[in-house]
Amino acid sequence: MNLNGDPSSKNPWSSAFNMKTLTVGGEVGCLTLIIVLAAVFGGLWLDNFFGTKPMITVIMVLASAPLSLVLTFWIAMRAVRNISSPTIRSVNSKTDHLNTEGEDKQ
Repeated sequence: MNLNGDPSSKNPWSSAFNMKTLTVGGEVGCLTLIIVLAAVFGGLWLDNFFGTKPMITVIMVLASAPLSLVLTFWIAMRAVRNISSPTIRSVNSKTDHLNTEGEDKQ
């Protein structure tokens, strides 16, 4: 494997995007799993407590789907805001640094 031909090493946007994509995917996956498991086990516990065997569990699992979608959207929007700001600043600072080096040599 040749690292010199890796296009992500030349483009800072690509590596930042890849890292943020992995982070968001991990956050969304773990959060969805936690929400669904909490709905299932909480529903089972409440069903046993109140004696309404499948009713509360079904309602809680159905309610967990929209909650998971809303939180997924919120996490994705937060990631988009975070990836655009620092990456633009870092690219601009590298460009400014290169411009000042070129002016000093002339």
